[in-house]
Amino acid sequence: MPHRAVRRLEETESLDRVAGPASKAAGRAVRPRPVRNLLSGTSLGHPLHPVLTDVTIGAWGASAVLDAVGGPATEPASDLLVKIGIGSAVPTALSGANDWSDTLGPECRVGLVHAMANSAALGLYVASMVMRNRGNRRAGRALGWAGAAVMGVGGYLGGHLSYVQGVNVNRTAWQQEPDEWTPLLDDAELADRAPRRVDADGTPILLYRDGRRVYALAATCTHMGGPLDEGAIEEGCVTCPWHGSTFHLDDGGIERGPASTPQPHYETRVRDGRIEVRVPARDGQGEPVERARHKVREGMARASTT
Repeated sequence: MPHRAVRRLEETESLDRVAGPASKAAGRAVRPRPVRNLLSGTSLGHPLHPVLTDVTIGAWGASAVLDAVGGPATEPASDLLVKIGIGSAVPTALSGANDWSDTLGPECRVGLVHAMANSAALGLYVASMVMRNRGNRRAGRALGWAGAAVMGVGGYLGGHLSYVQGVNVNRTAWQQEPDEWTPLLDDAELADRAPRRVDADGTPILLYRDGRRVYALAATCTHMGGPLDEGAIEEGCVTCPWHGSTFHLDDGGIERGPASTPQPHYETRVRDGRIEVRVPARDGQGEPVERARHKVREGMARASTT
């Protein structure tokens, strides 16, 4: 079964000799802030890599279909799709390398083979384009179909990275955040400019006092789950110690990737000497913006048990 083969791949430590140095090199290449933000999809609010893969896979997949069932009239369209796929494969690979640079262990190993498969597919499609331009359509079609098959392997591994290993998914998506005002600790216990990790009914929260103002963010980084309470705080931002994602304390907005999802933030108040937090309320309504989402989750949970 495919999943068993991938599990064996995850456990193949010999791949680390290549995967480790290569991912570190990729990390150095994407370190500048503009590059990191662009390739991570920080301003997009969604990882960039999946968006670009749709273009490449769609173009090459459609070309394979036209080569299989079309005739001479569809040959120009098929050739154009091959070229579109080749052109989009470059930025797709760059965004993928950016994401891969943050992985370790099994994820890094699978990511290496994923990249190798996609690189092989790109090589086959470049060869296919060359044969098509030379008028050897039979060889061009054969190389295109081979590229599509290899692309399928790479796509399967990419799906495994996202849906099984959870690479680059929002690590706070299913947190049960405090809808109502929830007391966390005595006001006197939070020192000025000393980050503190506290628990709100199972949800870790970072509290930080700067003078009279108390900030509260989810303590789990949305990017890869790093502990924000252990990160550096300066100029109104906190930086994740794992991969350098930087968030504004006041609203959880992203200053620097690789995170592409803003950090959940909370309203704070001091009541009866206790610091309390809750999910921010809608303007003029007083109902937390996350309430509807939580109701949907609760309904799904109940449905799954019936």
